[in-house]
Amino acid sequence: MNTYGWAARDSSGILSPFHFERRANGDKDITIKILFCGICHSDLHFAKNEAGMTSYPFVPGHEIVGEVTKVGHNVTKFKIGDKAGVGCMVGSCGTCENCKQDLEVYCPEMIWTLKTFGGYSENIVIDEHFAVLIPNSLPLHGAAPLLCAGITVYSPMMYYGLCKPGQHLGVVGLGGLGHVAVKFAKALGMKVSVISTSPSKKNEAVERLGVDSFLVSHDQEQLQVAMGTMDGIIDTVSGPHSVLPLINLLKTNGKLIAVGVPTEAPEIPYIPLIMGRKLIGGSAAGGMKETQEMVDFAAKHNIIADIEVIPMNYVNTAMERLAKGDVKYRFVIDVANTLNSSF
Repeated sequence: MNTYGWAARDSSGILSPFHFERRANGDKDITIKILFCGICHSDLHFAKNEAGMTSYPFVPGHEIVGEVTKVGHNVTKFKIGDKAGVGCMVGSCGTCENCKQDLEVYCPEMIWTLKTFGGYSENIVIDEHFAVLIPNSLPLHGAAPLLCAGITVYSPMMYYGLCKPGQHLGVVGLGGLGHVAVKFAKALGMKVSVISTSPSKKNEAVERLGVDSFLVSHDQEQLQVAMGTMDGIIDTVSGPHSVLPLINLLKTNGKLIAVGVPTEAPEIPYIPLIMGRKLIGGSAAGGMKETQEMVDFAAKHNIIADIEVIPMNYVNTAMERLAKGDVKYRFVIDVANTLNSSF
């Protein structure tokens, strides 16, 4: 199937119009007309080949929402006209222990959406197992980032038990992942503290997102007052930073969970972990069953990402702004209404 989108051709990361072929719709496949696609920081990293894993031409996009336009003979989850979403992965082996436990994201043969032609394009063909049904009550443009940012914070909150009313959760970084973590935590009835390097984000965090406290990470007095008060912390920051101050914020048995990927490996201070029976854990995105649960939870609680909708031909400028942190909190491309006019 002839398809068009925008692709990077080399490590400059500059995207431009690109024609390519999608596979034909198979018996277990659905074809989705892409309506919106979020821009994740991973799109920028891969467009510039910063991880050394990119194959060009590269069509980014793994926060995809759209309308089902075709279903295979053996499809049971979707019908034509349904709204569907595609996130971080498009395939796995289906037979390993992880796949059997609905943890496809940890399958050794899992296929990242980033390793295929992604959502900065007019359509996508995918096995129905790797798509989720988007409830009609959820605005599609605000739902798109949930397919990556949303599940990336929701999954560790569920797995590590940081999801109980009255618990105190710290969120490091108020960006694309962090602001969604705050929304989930507040919907779960938790006390939430944001830990940020940017004092300028305090009003936004407290007045609009409703966090209970805001800590500036380099303010030692604030950190001292908050020591030993948090049941868990979700660390969304990918830049270099020390984890010791975060460990000190945890109660006994507290959990520091990393979901951001630091460019430099942090030093792990063992003594405060041992003396507080604390742990440092990690988490990738969730499996498909949990991703559907996350989307349904978001619909029930009216949770969407805070976004800036852009036309396709603005994407290179958006990438430049993203690199500078100049977005609140996620760019979303209006694919359906602007892809044609970009050619």
